Amino acid sequence: MSFELLSLETIQELARQYGYWAVLCGIALESAGIPLPGETITLVGGFLAGSGELDYWWVLASATGGAVLGGSFGYFIGKLGGWALLLKAGRFFRITEEQLTETKTQFSQNAARAVFFGRFVAFLRILASPMAGIVEMPFPQFMLYNFAGGIVWASVMVTLSFFLGRLIPLEELIAWVAKFAIVALILVVAWFTVPGWLESRKLKQSSVGEPPSVSGE
Repeated sequence: MSFELLSLETIQELARQYGYWAVLCGIALESAGIPLPGETITLVGGFLAGSGELDYWWVLASATGGAVLGGSFGYFIGKLGGWALLLKAGRFFRITEEQLTETKTQFSQNAARAVFFGRFVAFLRILASPMAGIVEMPFPQFMLYNFAGGIVWASVMVTLSFFLGRLIPLEELIAWVAKFAIVALILVVAWFTVPGWLESRKLKQSSVGEPPSVSGE
């Protein structure tokens, strides 16, 4: 799921005209941090493979290669100047530096899982690789999870659209995947925020319940 800058009809036309390059470049740009509908392009590629217009294995290779290459590029964008860009974006959206710093700390503690599972989560697919660079996740570790996540995500998306595209309309399939990505995003946000909220509530309750100290004579 990403900002729908292109209509589905336009994406289908691009996929038919440029084939595997459209799939590779679409998901590469999205994985690098550019809000393009890379997931939709990948689903369209799998759908066209299911209808015989493209080859399944070449679509899968293009989606995997685009995910890995784009993720690597996004990592270095984050490492070389991503924090300054994030602070500017935060000021634009009225997010304080303290809030961004807390988000950075939480991401750092869960970087490996975020890079791997972030492929399936709305918006996190765009931000995971640059954030990994910002928190200075070791590059060999990043590449391990970037590559593994790219293969798993591409296999699921391409295979899903390859088979289900023969049974249901493409628009409906894309809507299902988008809803799943939104639900995953909600779960991730809850995973990050609920423990901190519970800890804060626990501290407040303990401070309220403490008896006042009595000074000795």
